[in-house]
Amino acid sequence: MEPVVDEAAELDPNVPKMLCQLDNHLACVNCVRWSNSGLLASGGVDKLIMIWRLSGSGGSSIFGGKTSVEAWRCIATLRSHEADVLDLAWAPHSPWLASASVDNSVIVWDASKFPAVVAVLKGHTGFVKGITWDPVGKYLASQSDDKTLRVWHTTDWTEAALISEPFDECGGTTHVLRLSWSPDGQYLVSAHAMNGGGPTAQIIERDGWTQDKDFVGHRKAVTCVRFNGNILQKKQPGSSKPQQYCCVAIGSRDRSLSVWLTSLKRPLVVIHELFTHSVLDASWSPCGLRLTACSWDGTVVFIEFTQQELGQPLDPAEQSSLHERLYGKPLVQGGCMVMEAPELLNLKPPVSNQSLQMSSTPSIPPATNSAAALVKAPINKQIETRTSDGKRRITPMFIPPPADTTDTNISSSLGTSTFTSKVQTKSLIVIEKRNDVVAPNVTSSSVKSTNAIDIPTVSLTLKRKEQTTPRIHHSSPSKKPKFISDKTGGQMLLPPLKPSSSLSQQAGHYAVTVTNSQGLAHLQVFRGTDSESTWDLYLGYSAVALAASPAVIALGLEDGSLHTFHPVKGCRPAPPLAPPAPLAKVHAVGNAVFCSIFYC
Repeated sequence: MEPVVDEAAELDPNVPKMLCQLDNHLACVNCVRWSNSGLLASGGVDKLIMIWRLSGSGGSSIFGGKTSVEAWRCIATLRSHEADVLDLAWAPHSPWLASASVDNSVIVWDASKFPAVVAVLKGHTGFVKGITWDPVGKYLASQSDDKTLRVWHTTDWTEAALISEPFDECGGTTHVLRLSWSPDGQYLVSAHAMNGGGPTAQIIERDGWTQDKDFVGHRKAVTCVRFNGNILQKKQPGSSKPQQYCCVAIGSRDRSLSVWLTSLKRPLVVIHELFTHSVLDASWSPCGLRLTACSWDGTVVFIEFTQQELGQPLDPAEQSSLHERLYGKPLVQGGCMVMEAPELLNLKPPVSNQSLQMSSTPSIPPATNSAAALVKAPINKQIETRTSDGKRRITPMFIPPPADTTDTNISSSLGTSTFTSKVQTKSLIVIEKRNDVVAPNVTSSSVKSTNAIDIPTVSLTLKRKEQTTPRIHHSSPSKKPKFISDKTGGQMLLPPLKPSSSLSQQAGHYAVTVTNSQGLAHLQVFRGTDSESTWDLYLGYSAVALAASPAVIALGLEDGSLHTFHPVKGCRPAPPLAPPAPLAKVHAVGNAVFCSIFYC
């Protein structure tokens, strides 16, 4: 970019103007997009998507021209679209690439294993001309010539919202409809909307998908919207705290470009007659101070701003922290962004306590942020009760965490017990024996998914060296609780699962296999005796458990997460779960998945 920014560098013959020319496409290239990892994706009229990687400096000359300064190599060609590819978008924190096409579909690809297709989204009845990801990876939005904008869940690829009202009055069409999501995730801005007969860029709020605001002023249809990737801030006069806001560039068929700050009611700048034809695309630099836009007339314009004009970009760590405060901490699996359901993401310890439905007899107290609130069972006494049938019931001693760990809760320490125990030279536990008849103490918890897959957890008990090992009760209100016994007849806890080289299960007419290699799990599903897999998927951790039924496949990973898949479609019927302790056993029956977790 040096000869673009600096005129002296442009006039210097020793400074290269063009780094490389990529000629593999067979027809017009409609879109190019950079990934965070440095890959380049291009899509064109030849129905192809090509993925490029920098392979070194220098390269072959272009038919007698100058030798390329950089060598870019096509590492994958994606061929599933049936018509022109019009738009591309890389997911913010994962190797997923979404493509929009004239064949009315959106395809999501996995860049970690090209040409793996994650999902094919069919719902639009017209050309899909624009796609954009939510900055935390929970949603993918697409806009089409059918006068609709659709928002898709990325957990199971179901439709989260269908928006059509702002586009009902739109007449004619545009070559592209490039919409964009604000970097704070709060607003989605569309292209080519109408309000009172005038062209606008419709603002759609994430909260409820309301549409009561828009950007106005362009004389013709808006073709592209592009948010600056940084959340900006500027200290206002008379205010001690800087104001945070976003910046967006809007291009139109009226050949003009406008730049807006969400903190202002009027545009920061409007550049009229910038081109001789419609604006097609715009892009911001990572620093947020440079903007480029291209037009159908074959030219590209470069605009540079100062921090005094736009504001100070928020630090990436602060921006990530803001996302976590608003939407919860995302769980990344296999390089793919995996987001829990909103009610799970926003769970705070008190809410979590209610959802666990703890029984009145204190077997395990719920975890909270207060050490005092944690003490809901004897801390120096173990109660041993003998029932009328001769069996023993043990209420274990509760061991509160030390003062320096009271702010750690179950959800934030995956695979690590919240409770601590210190070995002492002599036991200080007082054992109180009772002869009584007590009902079985059963604790259960279940999470409902949209596809009616129940994932209950077994009741949990604590183990301490000075205690008799408690038995584990299964969640069954109508049957006596079962427990695990070792060869000598004693009671024991289920040990946490460890990765093995391969796992296999039968799911109706499908065979499911998982192969662990180099810290990755390769899930494959075969139909009948087919040698080629029906679908497969790579995940970023080794698998420790596999359970399958004709209705669901459950896969537990080494990091403690539990994933469910549909055997036929390969989609996720429910978001991945993060149990509060390592997995000990996973079982699937019908459309239900049961998992045991291990507390030490």
